[in-house]
Amino acid sequence: MKAEYKNIKAEYEAVTRNIREFDKETGNIYESVFIISKRANQVAAEIKDELMQKMKEFTSGTDTLDEIYENRDQIECAKYYEQIPKPTLLAIKEFEDGQIYYKRNLEEDLL
Repeated sequence: MKAEYKNIKAEYEAVTRNIREFDKETGNIYESVFIISKRANQVAAEIKDELMQKMKEFTSGTDTLDEIYENRDQIECAKYYEQIPKPTLLAIKEFEDGQIYYKRNLEEDLL
């Protein structure tokens, strides 16, 4: 599953937010932050895996220090990944838009 993170309209830098907006859906700010952090870790892992797959295309086993040259495709690929918002900002945007699915473990809530 390839996600188009560039198309998500998330901020590219941290912004001041109203904390009360985060606990509307869950009723608990800590639970909301936990959900966002888990999703941010998933997004970061997806981006890293995708980047590693693309970088494998550019590697060759015969390169030595003298033979390293600029590869325009590799530079364009790196620029694309540099322009993607940070995983935390992507996860916050998904949470605000209600795009994150989560479920509670009721047994733990009863303890």
